[in-house]
Amino acid sequence: MGQSYRDLIAWQKAMDFVMDVYRTSKGFPRDELYGLASQLRRAAVAVPTNIAEGQARFSANEFHYFLARARGWLVEGETELTIAQNLTYFSPEHGKDLMDKTAQLGRY
Repeated sequence: MGQSYRDLIAWQKAMDFVMDVYRTSKGFPRDELYGLASQLRRAAVAVPTNIAEGQARFSANEFHYFLARARGWLVEGETELTIAQNLTYFSPEHGKDLMDKTAQLGRY
């Protein structure tokens, strides 16, 4: 039997990123619950979801398609993190850490 999506380092790193995003967005202002926090969480969750879905496909072309979708969601999340950082929803140091993680994830 082939490799599981759970064995993929990119999926594992993406899951760690989701946990970071949830912990971080928990500290956003309450009025962002259905705004930026929700958008950011949705983007973060879509990254490992698309990696897993691609791994479950039967062709390399389909897998690459879903990896491209995951990358798209990742850059959406980066944009939303930048907005949150510009709104000072977290420290610049924390923002740098999160952006470093997205850059690392994007290389997998």
